[in-house]
Amino acid sequence: MRAATAALALPDPTAEQLRAMVGPPLQDGFALVLGVPLADVPRAVAAYREHYAAGALLDVTVHDGVPELLDELQSSGAILAVATSKPEVFAVRVLEHTGLLPPFASVHGATLDGAVRHKDQVVAAALETHPDGRRPVLVGDRAHDVLGAAAHGLPCVGAGWGPAPAGELADAGAAVVVAHPADVLDAVGRL
Repeated sequence: MRAATAALALPDPTAEQLRAMVGPPLQDGFALVLGVPLADVPRAVAAYREHYAAGALLDVTVHDGVPELLDELQSSGAILAVATSKPEVFAVRVLEHTGLLPPFASVHGATLDGAVRHKDQVVAAALETHPDGRRPVLVGDRAHDVLGAAAHGLPCVGAGWGPAPAGELADAGAAVVVAHPADVLDAVGRL
């Protein structure tokens, strides 16, 4: 974000603004969170993606317990799919880099042209790819995830260890919010 705002000669984003940029589509975040004029949003997105694709996307940390959770879900027979507002090509690179790609049957993300960028769109793509999925449940860490699931009548387990401020996931309508990845399997089972 700082690389993009610097490229447009905008003020450095605050910590609160940076946190708010996690989750929503990039175009929306620049306009709504950082106040970038609509005419400048494509330039901001291009500057962000140039820096991100050059290597910043690999500066990620896997939360403790997530690899084990994915293994448990897969072993239980769950079909795992990613539905992200991040461009699909970037999501695949991050998953490959972290070693988390193998458990996923598919990855669905935004398109680079922005035609597909909202959570309900990528959730629709995942559901279309896996029409025979039993009792689909979305696990997400921001209100956008909860709302994207709700648009398709799906419950959402809120990942309380993620970046959402306290109360955001519950306020958005998450079926349950769990504090640790180890709690997800039980929550999914109850739904």
